[in-house]
Amino acid sequence: MHGLDRVPVGGVARIVAIAGTDALAQRLMEMGLLEGEEVEVLGVAPLGDPIEIRVAGYRLSLRRAEAARVSVEPLSGPGASS
Repeated sequence: MHGLDRVPVGGVARIVAIAGTDALAQRLMEMGLLEGEEVEVLGVAPLGDPIEIRVAGYRLSLRRAEAARVSVEPLSGPGASS
């Protein structure tokens, strides 16, 4: 288990938890980043920030620091344990 910011492009992971109880954690959940949801990392900007993901059928861009607060378990793609 690690942060969404560490999932490589093309990787698919399942959300395990969102760290914190502040407004940012609440906003991430409102954007569809909920426990049990699958996310796919679609791309990373040239300088490494932001990252683009697909969650709940739509695309979302997150700053790397925001993505780090989303704990995930890899399901497929580079870095997944088989």
